Amino acid sequence: MTTTTTDHTTPARTAPEETPGATADRNMIEAADRDPREPAGRGPRRSDADSMAVWSFVLGLVGLLVFNLVLGPVALTLATLALRRNTTRRGRAALGLTLGAADLIVLAALTATDHTLSWSLAT
Repeated sequence: MTTTTTDHTTPARTAPEETPGATADRNMIEAADRDPREPAGRGPRRSDADSMAVWSFVLGLVGLLVFNLVLGPVALTLATLALRRNTTRRGRAALGLTLGAADLIVLAALTATDHTLSWSLAT
């Protein structure tokens, strides 16, 4: 007895071609899923907490030279907010916190020495 086998495979399915309307709908859905604060076509945006950590460091550093009455507390505030929001730049936020405190210490030392809120290099 002879048996014959027949091939019962189904032909491979091809994806239907997308119409221009379907492509536009898919693009609109992808745009709706994207964060509106994130620029289109770029990578993920740096978090606000990371920016606060960097700015606290920069302002604390600049505050050692000028405007330490204003920049010291701003650096302290930004560093504290960055740490509370779990920044990935914890070291930078800690430096901002330290420099902000140093700004106020320098201000206190200069005020005690000169009895003024400003300082100059001239004697």
